[in-house]
Amino acid sequence: MLPFARALRNAGTDEGLAVWTLRNRYRGWNGAAMSPVQDARWALNHISHEHPGVPIYLLGHSMGGLTALCVADHPQVEAVVALAPWLNAETPVERVAGRRILIVHGTEDRWTSPGNSLAYARRADGVAESVDYVSLKGAGHFMFRRLHLWNLLANGFILDAFAGGSRPDPHGGAGSFRSLLPAAASLPVVL
Repeated sequence: MLPFARALRNAGTDEGLAVWTLRNRYRGWNGAAMSPVQDARWALNHISHEHPGVPIYLLGHSMGGLTALCVADHPQVEAVVALAPWLNAETPVERVAGRRILIVHGTEDRWTSPGNSLAYARRADGVAESVDYVSLKGAGHFMFRRLHLWNLLANGFILDAFAGGSRPDPHGGAGSFRSLLPAAASLPVVL
């Protein structure tokens, strides 16, 4: 995720966008303990304390995508990007209520399920403020194939959300993201 963080930092720092990366204390989901969720909630509380009322945008890959969706109910979270998230039928959608959501999944992913991601997006549609789901033809779980498009979608979505909250984005984040999707697209968009 470091290339995504670096690109966001380069595109948004001059306009006031701050970027943090979270390193979890433990590897894995760890069953009922859901340690990545605990770590993410700790980070969100820390950010909220330091920057009360400032909108927060989350970006995660795989288990990080699941984690981002699970903590989207934090009051300052406005948008979430989940890349190849680790989802199933029990993943709750109530936590994304009122948030903007983007899920991107490669059609050749063998680690996490593109079908589960699309099913989640469909369940979240009508709960979230907006849901975009993009299926990347030929891309796998580790984002090696079509990396530029993964990056354009994820970072463009974050920059679009950031610009929508305050001022026009001078780097074209909104245009970069929206120009990739067909107008009035339904789920899924296939690129």
